[in-house]
Amino acid sequence: MRPLVLASASPRRAELLRQMGLSFTVLPVDVDETPRPDEPAVTYVERLAREKANVGFARAEHPDCLVIGSDTSVVLAGAILGKPRTIADAAAMLAGLSGQTHKVMTAVALAGGHGCFARLVVTDVRFRVLSDVEIDAYCQTGEPMDKAGAYGIQGKGGIFVDGLWGSYSAVVGLPLDATAALLTEAGEPVWMHWNQSGDEPL
Repeated sequence: MRPLVLASASPRRAELLRQMGLSFTVLPVDVDETPRPDEPAVTYVERLAREKANVGFARAEHPDCLVIGSDTSVVLAGAILGKPRTIADAAAMLAGLSGQTHKVMTAVALAGGHGCFARLVVTDVRFRVLSDVEIDAYCQTGEPMDKAGAYGIQGKGGIFVDGLWGSYSAVVGLPLDATAALLTEAGEPVWMHWNQSGDEPL
């Protein structure tokens, strides 16, 4: 496989790539995540994924590498919920999500010598009604502070979810099926590299 690079510092995305049986290097990148005026959420999420992948490809040491960029946004009634800046901000986000169905939009982009291609995955997630006490307790754990929408479905925040329609891995931060499809389209189907990544044959 051509060298694979993950343009993200997210341990969750790295774990999902390892789950796919892939070997890769991590190259965190910084891009301006400010939404543009009147920018729809679907456009915003895909734009950031592409920007991360392209910046990573420009910085990568190997000219023949493939670079994965991804972005996840929680969208409630059309409003993008980013990462909370304070505990009070996190509590307000969680109170807004309580008892509601929201959308988790995750885009994944693959950049290389072939250009940059992206896919968007939208998942509906429903929260049960949350009490003020448990919102406060969750915020005090610190878990919400680096996560879009102020919760991590793969962590303690998973107890708030009572319904999900779509891709669980996309809610965590990287849609496995869409990522595999992009790699296949780039001539690097994931399954061809499973045993090369150190997996023992069944």
